[in-house]
Amino acid sequence: MHRRLAFIDTLRGIAVLSVLVQHVFELIVEKHPTGAYYWPIHDVFGYYMNFGRFGVVLFFFVSGFVIPFSFPDSTTPVRDFTISRFFRLYPAYWTSLLVGLVTMQLLESKVYPLGQVAANVTMLQTFVNVPNLWVFYWTLAIELLFYVGCTILFAMGLLNQRFTAVTIVVAAALVGTTAALMIENRTVSSVMEVGLNLSAMFLGKIIRDTVVGSKLRWTHVAVCTLLYAIFAATLSDRRFGGVYHENFFYSYSIGSAYVCAALVFIAFAVFGERMAWRPMAFVGVISYSVYLMSPFVIVAVHRLVWFGNGPLGWSLFLAVILALSILVSWMTYAFVEKPCISFGHRFRSARRKPVVLEPALSTQGAAE
Repeated sequence: MHRRLAFIDTLRGIAVLSVLVQHVFELIVEKHPTGAYYWPIHDVFGYYMNFGRFGVVLFFFVSGFVIPFSFPDSTTPVRDFTISRFFRLYPAYWTSLLVGLVTMQLLESKVYPLGQVAANVTMLQTFVNVPNLWVFYWTLAIELLFYVGCTILFAMGLLNQRFTAVTIVVAAALVGTTAALMIENRTVSSVMEVGLNLSAMFLGKIIRDTVVGSKLRWTHVAVCTLLYAIFAATLSDRRFGGVYHENFFYSYSIGSAYVCAALVFIAFAVFGERMAWRPMAFVGVISYSVYLMSPFVIVAVHRLVWFGNGPLGWSLFLAVILALSILVSWMTYAFVEKPCISFGHRFRSARRKPVVLEPALSTQGAAE
């Protein structure tokens, strides 16, 4: 299970392209006259389904499927896990920061406070109440929280206990749903939203424990998914309201995103590698770079070229952004992300050697 799974990479590809498409059509609706197409497009991407949130939550499920099993069998697994995560996340993130600062200064004449930039370099800006330079960085704070939570559970010997993830998802759903119903406070809703995102991750682990190794049963998946879906629907209604404001965030669309992400992930997990699609899996391999770089590709293309209003122009706009995003992201992956991950392997400790008992001791142990 340490080899790359093509169906997981396919899911990553679907996730990042969903985010990209959402961003493109939000820009089209907000910046250009769409006439009779305005409400149909707006409803698809804002009322019925927020594809950006769908893609992000799908990423969270993938993290839950992968990260808890990423602690190496080495003499210092926590240290090695931390090193691998650092070299996996930070170099590409710093590249995105640099590209973003240059792009926004040249094309939009935007300059950011030095303190905000410095805080964002650490990737810890959310935890010290400093705004993200760009809103899509918000997901990285959730990932870091999950890594810390998994590390603590691993150190306590609880991470791979049979019912740890089940307990977390059930408890989070019950507490979060109750809080959403009884407490009308935006800060509380924001905290509960973090809990919902972490629940998606631990639900991803539950699904893996069911399809790989059969540690859990599908009844566990069904119950946890149902509670998670109720949590998502309730919190979405309280946090984003039942009135459709023209900001692409509506209770129904956000709730649908969380529930549909769970259903899609379960379907892929059930059928496994039969759901893999090579072109989409390739996008999945470079998906972290696509997520980090595509927003600036969108800004650049929109600023420098426009293909006209109407379905044909919008389709060309989307196609160019998609092609350039994949090209730029492949370059970031090939020249930054992949080499840095390989470089990080140099700092990892040796694998733990299996303990071989002497025959006499082995016999004595068996007798006892």
